[in-house]
Amino acid sequence: MAVQQAAGADPYFPEHGDPRYRVHRYELVLDYRPGPNRLSGMARINAIAGRSPLTEFVLNLADFKIGRVRVDGRQPHYTHRGGRLRVRPAKPVRAGAAFTVEVHWSGNPKPVNSPWGGLGWEELEDGALVASQPIGAPSWYPCNDRPADKASYQISITTPSAYAVVAGGRLLTRTTKASTTTWVYEQSAPTSSYLVGLAIGKYQTVVLADPGLGGVPQHAHIPAHLLPEFSRDFARQPQMMHLFQQLFGPYPFDEYAVVVTEEELDVPVEAQGLSLFGANHVDGARGSERLVAHELAHQWFGNSVSIADWRNIWLNEGLAKYAEWLWSERSGGRSAQQLAASAHRLLSTLPQDLRLADPGRKSMFDDRLYERGGLTVHALRCALGDDAFFHMLRAWAGLHRNGTVTTSAFVSHVARFAAEPVDELFEAWVYGAALPPLPGAETRAAV
Repeated sequence: MAVQQAAGADPYFPEHGDPRYRVHRYELVLDYRPGPNRLSGMARINAIAGRSPLTEFVLNLADFKIGRVRVDGRQPHYTHRGGRLRVRPAKPVRAGAAFTVEVHWSGNPKPVNSPWGGLGWEELEDGALVASQPIGAPSWYPCNDRPADKASYQISITTPSAYAVVAGGRLLTRTTKASTTTWVYEQSAPTSSYLVGLAIGKYQTVVLADPGLGGVPQHAHIPAHLLPEFSRDFARQPQMMHLFQQLFGPYPFDEYAVVVTEEELDVPVEAQGLSLFGANHVDGARGSERLVAHELAHQWFGNSVSIADWRNIWLNEGLAKYAEWLWSERSGGRSAQQLAASAHRLLSTLPQDLRLADPGRKSMFDDRLYERGGLTVHALRCALGDDAFFHMLRAWAGLHRNGTVTTSAFVSHVARFAAEPVDELFEAWVYGAALPPLPGAETRAAV
């Protein structure tokens, strides 16, 4: 596993994350009451100092009341302003030393402000939902909120027993006492803070596929009245899982879950081992099937193989977009070449001032990044040929499993599988702004 840690603060969100340390594990113990939207929690954070002694460090946490903070059992000095919990240990943490932080907090969780509206914890009409990309995680727990800092998680959540709790990872226990139930989930794979997903609501759980020997358990949690439409819309997800494992390598986590909320969402949102859809993505006509493929593909590209900082987001979205095209091609829909041609026609009518390698914070979720990202991956397939291209993709997902990557690492990786230099291709598609010509080489269905 190759892990590349970003050396400094994220250039798009310098107030989020602290590169002076990294977290190994989060253990969260939460109590949530949906009626008053009241959350209280305790976090035990196991971390490791960087190359310099830590006289202070920062956790990101929204506007909650802080009840207690401890560093290795001792009371530190701390301040909490503007979503930053600045902690000064009673004794500096030695360079490279492990240390433990304990934080207690409580309050009414709400989304954090961002250029894209509120992100993170969202109170629903009857329950709650967490969709944090890119900076919403501090809306509900203290964290080192940078994508490169990946850690394992154990999350314990107590709610009234009428509600189900769904989180990414494996459900360890569910214990009911009187009128409340405590759900404990374990996500052992290293996870970026924004990818910790959570849904609390009145859901019916269904099995999407009998995993069999060596298969991937797949479950769905949905409002009961949406089950007939859902059953058609997600019927082919097990086939997607099978195809993507052929093309990208083994599924990187223990299991996969999808949640459909009662409410509408602008777009589905990926979390680690979990994807969140709105009721508007269920129509009984497979109208959002490409999004089902997109979110599943993110489990490989974005979740297991994560970006070192947000400048590299095209690596997540371009590969997930291309997975949509591969699914279409292999399931009887339009070919990747036809979909690439449509995307190219669309982009040719739009401003050409976006560079994939560094789109800028304002454009990191621009539709052009997704379409151009997919076209870039298609251009690579045309240049390498199918055998080398799919070998390259499987190796990328395997070599960097549970790690973090950059665009430059991807460029170097692709070059090892190319018979001819690919520098000009990347210069045009990734580092340049003008739209290159449509890749025209004949592509065949992957075998």
